Amino acid sequence: MTPRSLTAGLLAGAFALTSCGAPVAPSAAKNSLVIAGYGGSYEEAFKKSVIPEFEKTCACKVTYIAGSSTDTVAKLKAQQASPQIDVALIDDGVQNQAVEAGLLAKLDPKAVTNLPDVIDIARLPGDIGVGFSLNATGLAYNTEYYKKNGLQPPKRLADLADAKLKGKLVMPSITQTYGLGALLMAAKVGGGSESAIDPGFEGVKKVAANAVTFDTTADVSSYFLQGQAVATIWGNSRVQTLAGKGFPIAFVYPEEGALPLIATVNVVNKAPHADLGQKFVNMLLEPSSQKALAEAAFNGPAVKGLTLDPALAAKVVGQARAGQLRKLDWTMINKNRSAWTERWNKEIEIS
Repeated sequence: MTPRSLTAGLLAGAFALTSCGAPVAPSAAKNSLVIAGYGGSYEEAFKKSVIPEFEKTCACKVTYIAGSSTDTVAKLKAQQASPQIDVALIDDGVQNQAVEAGLLAKLDPKAVTNLPDVIDIARLPGDIGVGFSLNATGLAYNTEYYKKNGLQPPKRLADLADAKLKGKLVMPSITQTYGLGALLMAAKVGGGSESAIDPGFEGVKKVAANAVTFDTTADVSSYFLQGQAVATIWGNSRVQTLAGKGFPIAFVYPEEGALPLIATVNVVNKAPHADLGQKFVNMLLEPSSQKALAEAAFNGPAVKGLTLDPALAAKVVGQARAGQLRKLDWTMINKNRSAWTERWNKEIEIS
């Protein structure tokens, strides 16, 4: 999910007016709900399909503030004494940090009645938040380039270390999810884990030798479109979005196992409108909302029994795939991530 700066327009839209004309934060206004979440296709899908329907059912006004997961959690920390955000949409790894900081509230099973329908991998410890859509981190390659050059499609991370890809690989930096995913995949192949990361660095070094650049944005579309890169470690939904525009690209679930990327929805601790927040979480788990998000951004549903069009179902992380994704120890990852980043900068991204 791409980091996105708040523009002046978004900041202006984040405030409502009282009857006397004085600006107040929307969270302080009656019958309002403030959601901080992803930009791009997620924001478009929410504003088109999810939010209008919720506003009808709750007779309330919803304000959506777009930003990356780290940006959103930074706002929650800054507002911890007096929250202005009611609901936060954040990636699972960052969500774990927010839980440890006491920024999020436990979901109320009486209000979030759809919780029992959520698949196992999307249920979070203590039901502090819940996963509402699934993605996977794996491999992506230019099918046309590979075919023309007699290359076999990659099956595992190590295949991206092929000397024939020298200068044709865009390598994600560890500062974003896909780079971290590459490190964890390499660690597993080498007999390591989140708590034994050395094999990960050894494996990533071999792949990174082919890098034309190290990307920090999480959106490498331009490198593919301009022919600068023909392979990378990337997310399924992003690959499907680019493929949907007619580009010859395919996603591969690597043999060592794709890693889950779970988008979570959370009620902020001491949120001004916590009751509305709980209701919004429940609506996001409704089949209609789940289907809308799958259609808009190729994100896999997080609830059981949802039937999608076969063509769409083949492109998202479905129920069978979800069961094969490897659960990650985010407590261990977050504990060591700053040290890993420092080591990565010294050993992998050597200037």
